[in-house]
Amino acid sequence: MVSDGQVVVKFGNILAKQCLDQRCSMELLRATEHTQSISSQLSIVARVKAVTRESKASSELLLSNVQNLLQAIQHILRAAEAACVKGLGQPSADPEEEEVAAFCQQWRKKLTQHRAKEALNSNRDELGLRKTREAKAEPTLMSLVQEQTPQSRNIPKHPKPRKGPTVMDRHL
Repeated sequence: MVSDGQVVVKFGNILAKQCLDQRCSMELLRATEHTQSISSQLSIVARVKAVTRESKASSELLLSNVQNLLQAIQHILRAAEAACVKGLGQPSADPEEEEVAAFCQQWRKKLTQHRAKEALNSNRDELGLRKTREAKAEPTLMSLVQEQTPQSRNIPKHPKPRKGPTVMDRHL
């Protein structure tokens, strides 16, 4: 969990650098700092839990930190969605930045297609309001992450091998 949190933090930091909107960029940076802090706390609590074994208090604290980390990761993904909608600048030549940009473009394309389909097939009631029962939810970055499996990723391969995992190599 801690290492996955670090991957999302790196993802958020890369997006914050690419984001054209200053407010979205600052929100992403705040969210990544918060997630980094929770991730560090979780690491410490996990080490304490390993020593105390069956302590109920340490188990509860561990569970609480895991839940906080998941909420913080969701915050980063919501802020990333806003950044993607506002617009991203050109990524540098760094392969990780290119991967993040490609991932965000893939999500933005799905969002645009979804909105176009909804506009064409808008089911409205007698007052002109859209019927919510039949409407599909808009795609989110979280749903895009969840539908991808490590074998089915459409992420370009790197020309040069690198040491260690990259931002997009892990299943978020």
